[in-house]
Amino acid sequence: MKDRQLYRDTMKAPDLCFFTVTVKQTDLYIGATRDLTEKTLAIVSDYRQQLEAYIQRHPQFLHSLVPIEPLPEAPLIAVDMCHAAKLAGVGPMAAVAGAVSKFVGQELEQNSREIIIENGGDLYLAGSRERLVGIYAGSSPLSGRLAVRIDKATLPCGVCTSSGTVGHSLSFGRADAAIVLSKDASLADACATALGNRVKSAEDIEKALEEIMGVPGVTGCLVIIGQSMGIKGEVELVRT
Repeated sequence: MKDRQLYRDTMKAPDLCFFTVTVKQTDLYIGATRDLTEKTLAIVSDYRQQLEAYIQRHPQFLHSLVPIEPLPEAPLIAVDMCHAAKLAGVGPMAAVAGAVSKFVGQELEQNSREIIIENGGDLYLAGSRERLVGIYAGSSPLSGRLAVRIDKATLPCGVCTSSGTVGHSLSFGRADAAIVLSKDASLADACATALGNRVKSAEDIEKALEEIMGVPGVTGCLVIIGQSMGIKGEVELVRT
């Protein structure tokens, strides 16, 4: 929670109004052209209800660490998560933060021309303005010193992060930050988990990046572990 607040405290966009929406474990920090708290609360509640009802029917969806097929008549968000997980080679819940951000963001775009949604370090961005996404990598000396420039031509997109040293999300690796960019935030989230799982030391970085860049739909990825960093694809870094 402390890491999340530190990251959110650095999020600044003078053209946007920021607000928080929390429903059970879902905790979103949102930037929009106006306060859409009540509308967002209703949207988030609806998607959570869909997922909770689906998990009641299909508990494996919650617990599986490998890809699984969705049941017939699964809600669209669950189907989307299963598809992203299959491409990344992980369980469907590895895509949940990115999927919620994406589905909520797509609905909010009807009410705001610019959207930023942060969900546990995973971002969905939409609109027509260039953005800088700061990199928080825990105790790494590179943490807070770099940002990824997101060109307006690439929006909407997802910028998702997994870490084996920051936060409570499950990771089998030791990366301080494993970041994936994709037009699809669900895919970016699932692939960030897959990337983080592969990196247990600096020697793993190059191979892990190559494997994730081989996933259709991934446009760029980055790994930080201690003082070491690797980048592949369309990732433009700037110093902050």
